[in-house]
Parts: sequence; structure tokens; C-alpha cells
Amino acid sequence: MLSKSQARLFFLGGTAFFFTIFLFLTIDTLRQVPERSNEQNLTESAVRGKHLFDKSNCMGCHTILGEGAYYAPELTRAYVRRGPEWMAVFLADPQAMFPGQRKMVQYNFDEGQIADLIAFLKWIGEIDTNGFPAEPDLKLAGMAPIVVAAVAPSGVQRPEYFDTICIACHAIGGNGGAVGPALDGVANRYTEPELHTWLSNPGAVKPGTAMPNLNLSDDLRGELVDWLVTLK
Repeated sequence: MLSKSQARLFFLGGTAFFFTIFLFLTIDTLRQVPERSNEQNLTESAVRGKHLFDKSNCMGCHTILGEGAYYAPELTRAYVRRGPEWMAVFLADPQAMFPGQRKMVQYNFDEGQIADLIAFLKWIGEIDTNGFPAEPDLKLAGMAPIVVAAVAPSGVQRPEYFDTICIACHAIGGNGGAVGPALDGVANRYTEPELHTWLSNPGAVKPGTAMPNLNLSDDLRGELVDWLVTLK
């Protein structure tokens, strides 16, 4: 049994020891912050996006770097998971992207504000977080990964728009989202005019569909259809 003086020395020694460890870890953490947070990439646009993120109370629904609410998706890797093109379309009109499903507020962000938010989320996504959160698995369950050629056998180039927007919901060759049906063999199920009609106004073809009206230009819609009709 320790005497009072021994107990005092044990307490003071233990406190000093663990305080030294705490101080060392704090200094080491602060030393690593600039490199792991990529401070050199923190642009003025990203800073404006951070202020807009806070002003809009996005953390009232979303988590970022593990902090916030758990009502809506985690946003730490949103830029990596979705990409800037998809994010720009979604932020412009969240309801249009997921009609009847998403409950995200329509903030009516202008193009500059959307660009700032994306710049902020891009910077967040580049922070070294030791693997948090885990990389998402966007492949359809039960399907082995298949490498899909950028150019179809017919020689038609796979549209970039598909890889930046459409693939978030649709899979092809086992890679992509599972929100909508896989598009393998879609040309065997729909004719060229039917595909044009679908992409022009999905809700008019099938009321209540989860397929958003992306307000595609005639040229972009034609480019997508020209490629889709090769998927047999």
C-alpha cells in the first residue's frame, strides 16, 4: 500500500507522463494538418463554398468529416463519388434529379454558388482522412466487374455525359448505380424513337418514374441515343 507521499508522487508522475504524451500528439497532429488537409488547394472559391455550406445549414441534414446530422448522405467523399457535373445538375434542382424522392431543400443557388460549393466539396474530398469514409461500391450486387469499351462495336463513341451523370443511376457491364435499370441490351427493348421520347420527358412516358427530366439539348440527347441503340 502506498504512503501519502508515494501516492502523491505516483499521481503527479502519471499526470506529467500522460500530459507529455498528449502534448506530443497534439503537436504532431498540428504539424501534419497542412499536408494532410492540402491547404495549398484551398482556393477562394472553396472558402466561399464553405461559408455558403454553413449559411445554408447543410450540416443540419448531412455529415461531413464525421460531423453533422445523419438524415442525408455523408458528403466527405461526395465529389469523388458523384463528380462535379452530376453535382452541378443536382444542386441546381434536387427534386428534378430524384422526383418524388429527395427531400433536399431547393435553395435556388446560382451558377457561381454551385461552383463554390463544388470547389469546397472537392477540397474536402482531397483531405487525407485515413480511409474515412469507406469507398462506395457502385457495382450492381451479384455482378462481376466488366470492362466496358469507350467505343461501341459500331464505332460510336460512348458519351462523356453518360460517365458523369447517367452512370450514377444506371449500370452497364456491371458497373454503375442501381437506382435505375441496367442498360445492357437496352437497344433490344426500345427503338430509337422510344429512346428519344424517354430522354425528352421521362415523366410523360411513365408518370411517377424516378427518371429525372434532365432537359437535355437536342444534340446531347441525339448523342446519347446514337450510343444507346448500339447496346444490343
